[in-house]
Amino acid sequence: MAVVGGGIAGLTAAAALTRSGVECAVFEQASLVGDGAGIQLAPNATRLLHRLGVRLSDVAVRPEAVELRRWDSGELIARTELGAACEARYGAPYYTLHRADLHRALAALVDTVSLGRRCVAVTEHADRVALDFTGGAVDADMVVGADGIHSVVRATLDSSTAQPAGLAVHRGLFDADRLPWLRDRPAVRIWLGPGRHVVCYPVAGGARVSVTAVARSGALTGYSGWHDNVREVLAAAAPMRTWTLDDRPPLSRWHTRRVAVIGDAAHPMPPLGAQGANQAIEDAVVLAGCLRGGPDLAAALRRFERLRKPRVARVVAWVRGNVRDHHVADGAAQRRRDAAAPRQRDLDRQEWLYGYDAEREVA
Repeated sequence: MAVVGGGIAGLTAAAALTRSGVECAVFEQASLVGDGAGIQLAPNATRLLHRLGVRLSDVAVRPEAVELRRWDSGELIARTELGAACEARYGAPYYTLHRADLHRALAALVDTVSLGRRCVAVTEHADRVALDFTGGAVDADMVVGADGIHSVVRATLDSSTAQPAGLAVHRGLFDADRLPWLRDRPAVRIWLGPGRHVVCYPVAGGARVSVTAVARSGALTGYSGWHDNVREVLAAAAPMRTWTLDDRPPLSRWHTRRVAVIGDAAHPMPPLGAQGANQAIEDAVVLAGCLRGGPDLAAALRRFERLRKPRVARVVAWVRGNVRDHHVADGAAQRRRDAAAPRQRDLDRQEWLYGYDAEREVA
C-alpha cells in the first residue's frame, strides 16, 4: 500500500496500518518531515496516538485552559478547563506542541518514508494503482491520499480545485522567557475581535510560544487599539510567516475501488477550532481499522466513508461557525456570543468532540 503525503495524516495512517499488519510506504514531496508551526491535540486525537505508541510527554505541554478574551480590554469571555480536569474527564490529555516534534514521533513508527517524491499523476487500474512521482513510478494495490488541500490523489475523485477562503494566516514562534506572564501560566489564549483573532500557546515543552493571527486582510495590520498583551505577543513573534487560506467543497465520495483520501485531502477546514490535525488522526485510525476487517477492500472503504462523513461534517460545521463568531463586530451579535460562550465552552459540553473514540466506532 502507498501513502501519498508524509504529514500528520499520512504518518498516522502509516503507523496505524503498520500496527494492523498492512505493509505500506510513505511518499512525501518535501525534503524533510515536519514544519515550524504549533499544533493543539485534543483528547479525541491523543488517546489514539497513545494507543499507537506515540509518546509526547517530553515535548508537549498540558495547558491549564483555553481562554477566550476580548480584543480591546483582555476581559475573559469564557474558559474551558483543561489540564488534569480534562484528562480525568476524557481519559486522555490535551496537548500543545511543535508540529515538528509530532512529525518526528510519528515517523519513528513508520518503516519507509521516501522524501523528495512529489506525486504528479495517479492512474487507477482494475488490479493496481499507478503512481507517477518525480524520481520514478510506483505501483500499489491501494493508495491513501494524505497530500493536503491541493491533493493530486483527490483528483481521482473530484475535478474541483482549491479556491481562496478569504482569510490570511500569520504564524510565528518566540522564546517563552521573553514574556514570563505567558510562560508561568500555560494556556491557550484566544483574543477575539472585529474581523480577526489571535491565538497563542506554549510548545517545545514550554520553552517556546506559538502564535497565530487570522484575519480577512492579507497584511498583519489592524491591531492598533488591541490590548497590550496582544500587541506584546505579536511583537515578540515578529517576523511572522504569512499565507492565504484556501478551501474546497465537500467531497460526495471519499474513495474509489483502490483509492481513499484522508485529512485535508478529503475535508479541509479553517484553523478556527484546532481540529484539522485531530480529524486527520481520526481518519487515519478509522481507515486502518476498516482495512483490518478482512480482504474485501471495497467493503472496507465503504465502511470507512460511512463512519467518517457524519463525524467530519459535524466538526466542519462547528469550525465554520467559529469563523463567523470569532470575527463578529462589536454590537448585539457580539454580546449574544459572549453571553452564550461560558456555557458552550464548559468542559462537560465538549463530550461530543473530546469524548469521541474513533477506534471504538470501528469496533
